[in-house]
Amino acid sequence: SKKTLSGPVSDPAKLPRWNYDGSSTGQAAGEDSEVILYPQVIFRDPFRRGNHHLLVMCDAYTPAGDPIPTNKRHAAANIFGQIEAEEPLFGIEQEYTLLWKDSNRPLGWPLGGYPGPQGPYYCGIGADKAFGREIVDAHYNACLYAGVNISGINAEVMPGQWEFQIGPSPGISAADELWVARYILERITEMAGVVLSLDPKPIPGDWNGASAHTNFSTKAMREEEGGYELIKKAIHKLQLRHADHIAAYGEGNERRLTGGHETAEINTFSWGVADRGASIRVGRKTEKEGRGYFEDRRPSSNMDPYVVTSMIAHTTLLWEQP
Repeated sequence: SKKTLSGPVSDPAKLPRWNYDGSSTGQAAGEDSEVILYPQVIFRDPFRRGNHHLLVMCDAYTPAGDPIPTNKRHAAANIFGQIEAEEPLFGIEQEYTLLWKDSNRPLGWPLGGYPGPQGPYYCGIGADKAFGREIVDAHYNACLYAGVNISGINAEVMPGQWEFQIGPSPGISAADELWVARYILERITEMAGVVLSLDPKPIPGDWNGASAHTNFSTKAMREEEGGYELIKKAIHKLQLRHADHIAAYGEGNERRLTGGHETAEINTFSWGVADRGASIRVGRKTEKEGRGYFEDRRPSSNMDPYVVTSMIAHTTLLWEQP
């Protein structure tokens, strides 16, 4: 939705709160339908452009000021507020699939058939390997214009599948930026007449699924001597809460986390250095230097970034092992 202001604004606290009909979205009852939007973060609008057009990331509350059940940002902000001194950084790798609107098949896939097997598509070029690059490049440029901390893009393993990376960004900013980047991508695919899918396994069988690998570190992990030991302690905590994390890491993730196609089996926790078949991967550089970050490979492409980032932070930094 759009709203017209009487003049330019650069501070989200100076933006007016707004409301919408929550009964139409399944977020409120018809007899008490107002849901209130609280502006939280401002980005530049890459669609209308100009000096005064904004995209505003909001979260949603009842008229009494309570976060509605689908507002996961509120709880995440509370968690990150407790650990500011740790200076947490996140990098999120958002995979997605581009589908033809009428056939619901990925771009580049023949009607009624299949493309050649996986292998040449990852980071590929050429009309027979890369499908939808104009959309991907437009999205990258739009995110840069908006002020989203997008750090890269690449073609993924399955044809018609792509990835963009957000971060490293501090605390809740990573989730805000991922959500806005998803919004921008869906607006661009809408203009192109193509459907954006965040399904974690859009094509069954011998094809890669789609994930949202989440990289994490604290200042001590990435900068101090003994950072690798802190990482291993954090991984141990994640292992103890594996089932809780899996339950919160995205709908349909069981179709992706099979133990094949660069995944760990959903019920088995594992970690390793440079192991893309593990639940948690640690890079060779981190092992060698004794400090760095780790990658949680379990989140699915349709995960809620507020839930995932705050849960990783809570488990590793605030949760006390029984």
